[in-house]
Amino acid sequence: MTSMSSLAFQPLYDKIGATYDATRHAEPAILDALVELLDLRQGADVLDIGCGTGNYTTALGARGFEMLGLDRSGLMLRTARAKVPCLPLIGADAANLPFPNRSFDGAICTLAIHHFDDLEAPFAEAARVLDRGRLVIFTALPEQIKRYWLSAYFPIMMARAAETMPHWNTIEISLRRAGFRTWTQKLHWMPEQPVDMLLYSGKHQPHLYLEQRVRANISAFANLADPNELGEGLERLRNDLAKGRFERTTAEYEDVGGDYLFIAAQV
Repeated sequence: MTSMSSLAFQPLYDKIGATYDATRHAEPAILDALVELLDLRQGADVLDIGCGTGNYTTALGARGFEMLGLDRSGLMLRTARAKVPCLPLIGADAANLPFPNRSFDGAICTLAIHHFDDLEAPFAEAARVLDRGRLVIFTALPEQIKRYWLSAYFPIMMARAAETMPHWNTIEISLRRAGFRTWTQKLHWMPEQPVDMLLYSGKHQPHLYLEQRVRANISAFANLADPNELGEGLERLRNDLAKGRFERTTAEYEDVGGDYLFIAAQV
């Protein structure tokens, strides 16, 4: 597993950051859930940990929050700054936040905790800089990823993807040790017509994975895919779609337990 503070993480997102915004945008349903779970007034100060190119940072700012985005990837931050020059951004490590205690009313961390070797240090830093607010995490659990029908075509890649995701017990223990007192969960299912092309964005539109521009901005395809398996899997997917075999091939993958998970942790 890579770490947000490691050198391995930064080059990956510097690589995909060049085209990231071609297929990655703030998903309305994810944005609505972030606002709901933050449960903050207009004008509240919110930290976006692992903000990437600032899609959710900017979208939450448009909802009336005072946002600050933080990331390790220089290219991601430059892309964010080019889109919104006035957006407050900082390059820093999630495990060593450069802010005083109780600086923020809330914080979010979307699809980033699987890049932390040690969850406790980033969680403790988030708890330290929060002023009685919530840390809202958006992630996927290993058992959720194992139910994605993508495993029918890319089993090696999906096994690797599941291995990178922290288990719920690990998240829960780390939150407690970091100083969070309570936390709640909210399941998320992929919409029929997504605008943020996450790993499971093609759940209802499998043809999306046949587009290289979509795969290029999904870290599992960019960093975890075996080249031979990728080529063979895409060819099988293409053939199954053309010959009406897709539903039969993917029938064993059940739509239960959500596709992703929100966690709202309270200090």
